[in-house]
Amino acid sequence: MQKLDTRIFGTTEKDIKNAAAILKEGGLVAFPTETVYGLGANAMDDEAVGKVYAAKGRPSDNPMIVHIADEEDLYQLTYEITADMRALMEAFWPGALTMVVPARPEVSRVTTGGLDTVAVRMPDNEVTLNLIREAKLPLAGPSANLSGKPSPTTAMHVFDDLKGRIDAVIQGEPCKVGIESTVVDMTGEVPMILRPGIITREKLSEALGKEVTIDPAILKKPDTFNNDGLLETGEDYKPKAPGMKYKHYAPKAEMIVFVGEPEKVRLAIAAEKMERVEFGQKVGVLMFDNSNPEKAAHDFFAELRAFDKSGVDVIFAAALAEDGVGLAVMNRMFKSAGYNIREVK
Repeated sequence: MQKLDTRIFGTTEKDIKNAAAILKEGGLVAFPTETVYGLGANAMDDEAVGKVYAAKGRPSDNPMIVHIADEEDLYQLTYEITADMRALMEAFWPGALTMVVPARPEVSRVTTGGLDTVAVRMPDNEVTLNLIREAKLPLAGPSANLSGKPSPTTAMHVFDDLKGRIDAVIQGEPCKVGIESTVVDMTGEVPMILRPGIITREKLSEALGKEVTIDPAILKKPDTFNNDGLLETGEDYKPKAPGMKYKHYAPKAEMIVFVGEPEKVRLAIAAEKMERVEFGQKVGVLMFDNSNPEKAAHDFFAELRAFDKSGVDVIFAAALAEDGVGLAVMNRMFKSAGYNIREVK
């Protein structure tokens, strides 16, 4: 692909106008959100969105989330706003919630990964909301990283991955959440979580006054990936949300997730680390507090990227309880490790 001179913008009104002009012309601009940095393109333009897939090295059947700034923008993307959709918008927008809804014909099927549904959210970041309003475009915005690498939570993470591949990066604040949004499928009778996030099943059920289900694929741990990093789900599997089909978030080093009672896991990691160090390997350890999964979510991708920078040979990670926000962290952790799991008895 053609090498670009990637510009770094600040957050002034002039910077936002310049970034919006690039988007209107079909270019690519990385933007900050409360979850992770997104890579923006005009969601209605096949060619512009195609550039996102090329810049990231992203499979073309992996759908993108479209970012909007105002409720009225949703009518450009879908036919109607149901009572359930409105309840979730009122409770969680702007915020870390994405809804999968029926897509209007005008929405680029390059953006939707060929599906007749579109994933939409309103980010909780004033800089990016102003960018969307200035551009007067809904923005396709997958994470602004090379496909398969840990998601970016700072502008420098984006620059490390995509310098020369995109037109510009807006240098905003580091992301306050640190993992991607919760994705909920609103196209069936019962809302279903397709990707867990900081907004939990319990919070969604409370807002709707009814139970929300979880896609069984989230809880199922596949046995293997093929050579292309594709989960062994069958070639005809069409993911409705990002990250459901492909290996994701992987650091450069081998990574092992230790699962079991916390004290036994700590001892097992310490013993394994000693052996590896004696063998001459550089070891990184991820051990989060089970009582604070929000901090684990905030730190997880940044820690993986720090390990990449420091050149560790192997990463040992202690599993969290798979409930609430812990489920979202473990969803990323297992995928980062390619489901390389060590059961500690």
